[in-house]
Amino acid sequence: MSITCDIWLIFHYFSCSSSQVPAVTLTANIIWFPDNFLVSKVPAAAKLIDKKSIQSIKAQRDTYLQQRAQTLSKDVQSYYVFVTSWMMKMESILSKEHKSDKLVEDLNSRCNVFLQGILYAYSISTIIKTTMNMYMSMQRPMTKASVKALCRLVELLKAVEHTFYRRSIVGADSVSHISQQLQSQALNAINVAKKRVISDKKYSEQRLDVLSSLVLAENALSGPSTKERRLVVALALCVGTQLKTFKDEELLPLQLVLKKLDLISELSERVKLQCDCSFLYWHRAVFPIYLDDVYDNAVDAARIHYMFSALRDSVPSMMHAKHTESCEQLLQSYDKEIMEVFSEHLLDKLCKEIEKDLRLSVHTHLKLDDRNPFKVGMKDLAHFFFLKPIRFFNRFINIKAYVTHYLDKTFYNLTTVALHDWATYSEMRNLATQRYGLTMTEAHLPSQTLEQGLDVLEIMRNIHVFVSRYLYNLNNQFLRKKFYIFSQFMYDEHIKSRLIKDIRFFRETKDQSDQKYPFERAEKFNRGIRKLGITPDGQSYLDQFRQLISQIGNAMGYVRMIRSGGLHCCSSAIRFVPDLEDIVNFEELVKEEGLSAETQRAASVLDSVLGDLTSNSAEGTEYFKMLVAVFAPEFRSAKNMHLRNFYMIVPPLTVNFVEHSISCKEKLNKKNKTGAAFTDDGFAMGKWMRIDNSCTFISRYYICSVYLDVYLQEFELLYFSLSSARIFFRADKTAAEETQEKKDKGANLDKSRTSVSAHSAK
Repeated sequence: MSITCDIWLIFHYFSCSSSQVPAVTLTANIIWFPDNFLVSKVPAAAKLIDKKSIQSIKAQRDTYLQQRAQTLSKDVQSYYVFVTSWMMKMESILSKEHKSDKLVEDLNSRCNVFLQGILYAYSISTIIKTTMNMYMSMQRPMTKASVKALCRLVELLKAVEHTFYRRSIVGADSVSHISQQLQSQALNAINVAKKRVISDKKYSEQRLDVLSSLVLAENALSGPSTKERRLVVALALCVGTQLKTFKDEELLPLQLVLKKLDLISELSERVKLQCDCSFLYWHRAVFPIYLDDVYDNAVDAARIHYMFSALRDSVPSMMHAKHTESCEQLLQSYDKEIMEVFSEHLLDKLCKEIEKDLRLSVHTHLKLDDRNPFKVGMKDLAHFFFLKPIRFFNRFINIKAYVTHYLDKTFYNLTTVALHDWATYSEMRNLATQRYGLTMTEAHLPSQTLEQGLDVLEIMRNIHVFVSRYLYNLNNQFLRKKFYIFSQFMYDEHIKSRLIKDIRFFRETKDQSDQKYPFERAEKFNRGIRKLGITPDGQSYLDQFRQLISQIGNAMGYVRMIRSGGLHCCSSAIRFVPDLEDIVNFEELVKEEGLSAETQRAASVLDSVLGDLTSNSAEGTEYFKMLVAVFAPEFRSAKNMHLRNFYMIVPPLTVNFVEHSISCKEKLNKKNKTGAAFTDDGFAMGKWMRIDNSCTFISRYYICSVYLDVYLQEFELLYFSLSSARIFFRADKTAAEETQEKKDKGANLDKSRTSVSAHSAK
């Protein structure tokens, strides 16, 4: 009969307390329901307990879950305030040094703060485990709001652990002093009781046992606060508290001190136990929802470190698997699953969103998307790139490096498919650096500079960066090999002997010919050189030499276009500066006004940008003159004397070029347009480069044409090109010199037309 009553009383107690403690978590996801235990394990209970009582207890559990779902968000807010306030207290108290006059007060404050952190961790851990395990055990669906709230509690739990860990060195020193203080308080209380027992003259065996237990407790408290000594103290006080040795107002403080001593002495173990989140292994379904919440609230992106710290708590349990193979398999499977979910719900979404933002920002003029922040909202994803690498297993997950690699790979692959989009992706790289701080890698792919007939100067808007930072070497990359071939051609015995012969002829007849070189002799040179041999495609040595001259001119023309494009972009950027000669120093003005340090740094950056734009817009105007100054001494040296004969090959070379130009233009009207062209100014640029560096300057070359108007037109075009190229290689002219040159040019053209007309009449 007594057993039956005991069972009934126990069940009644559980039914009354189920509203506050509906279940007990034993470990991980294993939860214990008292009513189910009694009914299944005690046969007598199944007969005594009616179904209504069992249903009532189950209804109370459902009510508990419903109330928990409603109050969970409020609990999170409350605990968030409590934990953050506690963290501030921890940082404040532990950062202070002990003061001799307030040592006891300081130790009491530290003890209370430590215990408060353990209690917060215990409460939060109980809420998380009980709620999650009850939802799983009772197979009830959990709302997303509840999942997010529980994940927030997990973050707070790990925040408590990390706070203890950050201050572990100072905390360990404090624990030692706090333990000694608590032991001293307990010894004082026991000493008072011991004196009370000794003062009683009526000795008995029971009183002697009480006194011996108190002495034993004193001896145990006089040493280090080990687990065994504390156990001895607890057992001794079970006997020592008999016979009313302690008053009621003395016993309760002693029990509180001993409880504090237990918690403080095992502080690190208690923190690790209460903050252990290995149970999340059985609730991995909440992780994707958590990542979606982190992505939507990027401002709090740093909290993801706490969640990964909680996920790592499952690893030690896996390491204790009985079989090594199953242990490794568990770890690999867990690692793979978490990383796949992390990539799908955060990394990949982040990569695509960043790419989309860059693409839409570059193509804003196309109005591809409504980017009104009042309609679509604002989300600053840059917070993810300020995170430190996340440690998980044996790797560090660097979100910034992951997104940067994705963009590099995507931009590279898309540029290879469509080379004409190189400028777009270059702009997207620059924007990624400015907006998100991503250090992108240049693709180093050949870029298509002509798109739908546009000029290269307009397309290469950022080419000034190439000119200023590429460490461009015109001599080594373009002209060095060409000039070597040029020198070898001029050093050839056949060419040199023919040029010397023409020089001698020109010097003997220049007075009679009015400083003019006969056209017939130039044409004879052009045709006679073919006797030295031709290439399989029918080109003579002079043809190849003319191509070499054109290649040199093309290289220099390309460099000029690059530099001109840079100056064009620089002038566009600086067009808002009113006066380049008088730019105020904004940093000094800001300092005079006494503005903030951030404003001073911004003013300093503005001054630096304006200085760079000013210097870039001013430099490069004498680019070819500097080139001439570099090459001229080398060409005029003794070892290159043979190069001084170059001016005498200019007339036959000019005839050769004119014939080549006419041939190329005629091919435009033919079906087979191989080799067709309508212009080639590289020859004029390259020829003037050599003429201006020759030691003996050639007199103005007057055209004596004996052919038809087409030849005269080609010669005039070549003359105009030579005049244009000449501007790049000589100093600026005065107004009088320019006027005289125009008169001479007009007179020369009149003479040429007169001679051509006379020849046509003949």
